[in-house]
Amino acid sequence: MAKRKVIVDDDNDEALDVLSQHSKRARTIASDDEVVVDRSRHRNRKPDNGKARREDSDEDGEDEEDEEDPTQEEHNEEEEQRFEELNGEAIRQRLEQKRNTFGGIAEHGIIESIEMHHFMCHKRLTFAFGPQINFIIGHNGSGKSAVLSAITIALGGKANSTGRGSGLKSFIREGQQISEITISLKNQGEEAYKPKEYGKSIVITRKFTKDGSSSWKIKSKDGKVVSTKRDELSAICDHMNIQVDNPMNVLSQDAARQFLSASHPSDKYKFFLRGTQLSQLSEEYDACLDNINQTKKVLHQKKQVLPDLRATFKEASVRFEEASKAREQRCKVDELKKELAWAHVAAKQTEMEEKLGEVAKAERRLPKIEAEIKAAESQVQFASDAVAQFDKEFSALGEIDHLTKQRDDLQEKMRGNRVKIGNFKNDEKQMNTSLNSLNDAIGNYAINIAEEERRLAADTQVKRDELNRKLESARADVTSADQAHKNFLEAKRQKLAEQDDIKRRGLAAEAKKNSAQERVVAAQSMISQCKEKGQNALAPYGQDIKGVLAQIAKMKWHGDVPVGPLGLHVKLKEMAWADLMRIQLGGLMSAFAVTDARDRPQLKRLLDQTKNFHVNIIISERDMFDFSAGEPPNHIPTVLRVLEITDPYVLRLLINQANIERTVVAPRRLDADNILRRMNGGGVAWAADYMRVHRYAEGGGQSIKLHRLPPNDPRNMMFTSSDSASVLSTWQGNLRDAEGECKAAQEEAAQLRQQFQTLTHEIGGMNIQERSLFEAHRAAKQELASLQEEAKEEMPADIMGLQTAKDEAEAEKASIMQQFEDVVSRRTAIDQEQTTLLEELNKVKGQIHNFEEARQGIQKKAEDAAESRVKAQSDKNHYIEKLEEENKKVKAIDAIAKQLQEEFINWTAGAEEYCKRVENPRKVDVVERTLESVQKALKERERKHGATVEEMTIEVNNAKAVLDSAEKDLKSLAALNNALKRSLVIRLTRWQEFRRHIALRCKVVFQYHLSNRGYFGKILFDHANQTLQLKVQTDDQMATQGRDKDPRSLSGGEKSFSTICLLLSLWDAIGCPLRCLDEFDVFMDAVNRRISMKMMIDTANASDKKQYILITPQDMGNIHVGQTVRVHRMSDPERGQGILAFT
Repeated sequence: MAKRKVIVDDDNDEALDVLSQHSKRARTIASDDEVVVDRSRHRNRKPDNGKARREDSDEDGEDEEDEEDPTQEEHNEEEEQRFEELNGEAIRQRLEQKRNTFGGIAEHGIIESIEMHHFMCHKRLTFAFGPQINFIIGHNGSGKSAVLSAITIALGGKANSTGRGSGLKSFIREGQQISEITISLKNQGEEAYKPKEYGKSIVITRKFTKDGSSSWKIKSKDGKVVSTKRDELSAICDHMNIQVDNPMNVLSQDAARQFLSASHPSDKYKFFLRGTQLSQLSEEYDACLDNINQTKKVLHQKKQVLPDLRATFKEASVRFEEASKAREQRCKVDELKKELAWAHVAAKQTEMEEKLGEVAKAERRLPKIEAEIKAAESQVQFASDAVAQFDKEFSALGEIDHLTKQRDDLQEKMRGNRVKIGNFKNDEKQMNTSLNSLNDAIGNYAINIAEEERRLAADTQVKRDELNRKLESARADVTSADQAHKNFLEAKRQKLAEQDDIKRRGLAAEAKKNSAQERVVAAQSMISQCKEKGQNALAPYGQDIKGVLAQIAKMKWHGDVPVGPLGLHVKLKEMAWADLMRIQLGGLMSAFAVTDARDRPQLKRLLDQTKNFHVNIIISERDMFDFSAGEPPNHIPTVLRVLEITDPYVLRLLINQANIERTVVAPRRLDADNILRRMNGGGVAWAADYMRVHRYAEGGGQSIKLHRLPPNDPRNMMFTSSDSASVLSTWQGNLRDAEGECKAAQEEAAQLRQQFQTLTHEIGGMNIQERSLFEAHRAAKQELASLQEEAKEEMPADIMGLQTAKDEAEAEKASIMQQFEDVVSRRTAIDQEQTTLLEELNKVKGQIHNFEEARQGIQKKAEDAAESRVKAQSDKNHYIEKLEEENKKVKAIDAIAKQLQEEFINWTAGAEEYCKRVENPRKVDVVERTLESVQKALKERERKHGATVEEMTIEVNNAKAVLDSAEKDLKSLAALNNALKRSLVIRLTRWQEFRRHIALRCKVVFQYHLSNRGYFGKILFDHANQTLQLKVQTDDQMATQGRDKDPRSLSGGEKSFSTICLLLSLWDAIGCPLRCLDEFDVFMDAVNRRISMKMMIDTANASDKKQYILITPQDMGNIHVGQTVRVHRMSDPERGQGILAFT
């Protein structure tokens, strides 16, 4: 359509906002589905001075206006392609989903029946329509098209829109004077029109005569006349969205032929606009635009009159005021002076009464503060008694050093027993080896004795005796050497055990010494830092912080003056949390904060110049937000509740940076975990045993060990007591204790080292002696073996010697068995002793654990009581200071009140001497200004005026009324005109978007319907040039030409089929429940007609709540119809036909 220009105010931001909104949702007229509207264009407006424009608007009534075209919409190919990709696929999917589905039956707005009397060629014709698809067939001249004309006339359509006549009288049957049409509309469901009055059907009867008169009767289903007005019929049609004059809804025979045969793209485009009612909206918007522009011109003309009206009113006002003052000024001066005197007295009286009220109010506050002091004192006493009681309970518990020593002794005994058990096991292993060797030897002796008995005859007794004697001596030597070696090994094992014990004790002493040395270093470092802090309280926060703060105060900043270090505003209520706070918040305590990001580089340079490279700088505005919603219940301790933060800005910085309002604190990890579990929402907790606990809301959690600060870390001086001397004294005591412990540990370690070296030397000597005993034992064994070999070679073995050796082996075996039993007995005894020791150890550990739990419980109560006492003492001090301040205020206010009383008495006496009392005088400054003005007027010459004061009063009132009326009317009309323009801009934008979506839907549905015939095509919309072109490619063209074909080159059937596809795509975009089409298949061959008929039936079946009335002169025999289709067959042309026969 043609581009239009609309006047839009410079300050009309609302229109621009509407045009620049993105991703809004809009609904097409005939679709129940939502389509995403993608607006990618923006309108850039040059900003203007809003305040100045408003002032001009107040004066002139209307802003200057710029020419702008709100209807311009430029979409390049890429934008259109993105739009089609965004929405086209969704439309195709919905079409595929509807392919095999049946739409519902409309509950209202469809035609149930129609009856015609003396209408066109019919004397009387009546029949009922099906709720979905209706075919009216018959030969030419049978009166098929009269049905569509009757529907149009009965529902209030124009006679010329039927194409069958220019007036109603042309529709009256020849030879008759009157004609009547009755149509019944379905009126059911939730959206029925006035169901209580009409019921389930609305019966509309239209009667018209030859003389041009026409009337309606709108009745309910039971025949009751509800209305006879055309407006009621229009309301019914609007409610049911019935558009009988829309050529797309009721397509008459002539219109159908024109639509099917129209070849010019502009005609199709106009038909598209008319069918979708976009042209009607466009014409209405044009009319609105013309009216708005005309109104603007009228307002501009009226605005030219305002300066003259203002000048007239101002001139009349000046004349009136000056004339009145000239007459009254003389007598008013004296009265004003008297009033001024008593105005001063009244002002002084008011000031005095206010001050006396302040005194009384301040005195009423004193008893309340004293009561608060008493309550705080009682609370302090109660908390002190509780602390004392808990201290007594703590002292009554005593010490557990004896239990600790008993536990250590038991553990030491158990370690010694484990060493003995190990030795016994080694002995048992050696005994098992010896028994196996003896068993083998006894068996060999028995074999040798049997052998010797056979050789006894060959040996002499003398040689046998001598050899037995030597063997006996050698066996004695072996036994002696073996026993000596075993005794020596036992002695060496004892020495090694003693050496291991001394080594263990020495390592423990060394560890104790190293720990004490670390404590010494830490204490020395803290003493140094305490001394430095005593001289410079800012030392823990960095180097030369005092100088940094001085420079900050001198420098200029874009935002507020930087705040820092944050630790200056943070104190710890309980020192039990000091180490934990140093670890977790120490870095933030030295940080600075700025409110403007532009100040950060300047502050960073200042900190770097003083070598504070690692100080953090936080950028945050002063947002005093409410954080109470994020806090846990009051009984749960949090980081915020154990800190005292004096600056609310710093408090919110720590909340944002560390979540201190919701982070829980607890003495131990287990306590922290239990608190988080009870909170049922997860969270984070810090434990004083250096653990960070995290519980997740969905379940599970984790614990992380916190790293302690090194001794020389300056953060160790944070969160310390305000009394530096006491802190220094504490650390000096810790240093002395650590040094004493270190010295004792060094002496113990040196002594144990000397003992270890002595034992090492002795064990070295024993190693040499062990080798000597081993060599002697080996030599004895070799001698015995040599004699035994000699006995075997030189003379027969002595049976008695072998028997003796066997007996000795058996005796040795018995001895070893006895030793084995003894070792087993001793080991069993030690095992029993270990069991007893373990039970005693567990008992002692249980006593220690119970003692620790009792002590911690009492300590926790004492700490809570101490905290309560500190808080109560703080409250007491606060109220004492407040009482002192209130007393000072009362004294100061009382002194001022007394002075005011004296001044009031003196001023009253002076005023009474001057004149009588003036009741209710005005304020002093008002009276003084009035008096000054009157006195100035007295000095001027009286002016003469041509009219009386009464006449000038009337003149002023008339001028003001005219000016106010003109300004008010102009302002209201200008605002209304601007609102209309903004509304028009929005509506034009929506119109363009509707046109764009309807066009896209037509394109997709057109391609979908063409695919039923195997064709491919597209609709080309050119909204700027107002053209609509069809490009169709048939199945034979796709195989040969491979390009789109202009519809003019198509055959008649192909052209009609393509146009039917276009008509169905346009029908898909309108919302009227009726679809009427006359002789749509006039140019089609049998194949195209069959496919078109099936396609229209499928489309109608898939349509939801739509009624189709299709007229064709062709036979329906070769068309398969379903249950949703009703075919009405007209009789052959015979005038005077009655009731319609249908199948």
